[in-house]
Amino acid sequence: MNKFISMVLLACLLAMPCFAAAKEDINYLDLAALMLRDGNLDRAVVALDQVPLADEGIDLKRYYTLRGMAHLRRNEPELAATALEMAVAQGGAESVVYVYLAQVYFQLERYRDVLTTLDQAGPELASVASVFHMRAQCHWLLDEPGYALATLDQAGELFPQETSFLRRKVFFLIELGLYREAAEQGRIYLRKSEGKREDYVALGNAMRASGELDEAILLLEQARLMYPGDADLNKVLAHSYLDQGKVNTAAELIYEASLLDPSLTGEASELYRRAGRPNRALMLNGQISDQKVKLRQRLALLLELQRYEQAASMDEDLKRTGLMDDEDIRYALAYAVFKVGDFDTAETHLQKLTRPDLFRKAAELRRAIQDCSEDAWQCLYTGSYIPCGSS
Repeated sequence: MNKFISMVLLACLLAMPCFAAAKEDINYLDLAALMLRDGNLDRAVVALDQVPLADEGIDLKRYYTLRGMAHLRRNEPELAATALEMAVAQGGAESVVYVYLAQVYFQLERYRDVLTTLDQAGPELASVASVFHMRAQCHWLLDEPGYALATLDQAGELFPQETSFLRRKVFFLIELGLYREAAEQGRIYLRKSEGKREDYVALGNAMRASGELDEAILLLEQARLMYPGDADLNKVLAHSYLDQGKVNTAAELIYEASLLDPSLTGEASELYRRAGRPNRALMLNGQISDQKVKLRQRLALLLELQRYEQAASMDEDLKRTGLMDDEDIRYALAYAVFKVGDFDTAETHLQKLTRPDLFRKAAELRRAIQDCSEDAWQCLYTGSYIPCGSS
């Protein structure tokens, strides 16, 4: 064993000069470029750290470009910016280096620097479509919508087959509240492109906002055939029908959407209530996960269904969830306990109301309590109490 170790040690010692000589011959810039190409980012940085920057003949522009690219791909934008700025400072940087630097500035939210850097890149970028997207987005984020839209129009003329510029323009117009123009541009876009699910959602909303309900419904019904079972499409379509007063149709669509997105169950239940189907609404109410939403809605439904004893029994649940702090809820509960003849508890709730707009209702309920206290028979109706003088 000792003889073997000695032989290995001797071999290492003999190899050391050769290894040192080989190390001196390594071109670390070439090695870093190779590592970057293969995706070995950490090794690329290690190789760059070995570059003897003080030596004459070192291509500093290439060195800083490679370092900037490595840091950019390692999601280190500050380091990438410093390196790429040094690459540009060496003079004669290629256009692509400016593009990399612009990308880094965009990550750092230095949008004005992005635009300045792209301006310095030279005319070669006029043939790169993605550069126009970056320019438009920077103008938009700098609150320069006019320049953003103008950039997209220019790009649309330069790249007539590229529909993404028109698509982005539609979304910008929607955000600006220019719904009619957005709808018009959206129609042109959909004639040129198949369109994505979210495009139909956005365009449907724009048509709704511009009052083009029939067109919105037609578009969204067509989209449902293309993207069946999509919750967002169902929701926008439901609201379009709701704008036309077709509450039951809206309820069915939101219910269908709620099967995919349970957060819509409460809205579906409320729409069924508005459509005059409180029992259906109450059934769905039991599936709502948000306890506050569930109990608030349940109380309203039980009152509408004249299930006053069930409504009155919700007292503890309403306290537990903090809903009793809502004076509308407290008044509704006061009404429920009044209807089952518990006048003292009703008065206790009424005394805790402080909102001026509820004082009139509270006064009317107190008059009803007074009348019923004096003659309970006039308040008795098919087993339930009704407020005197109410219709």
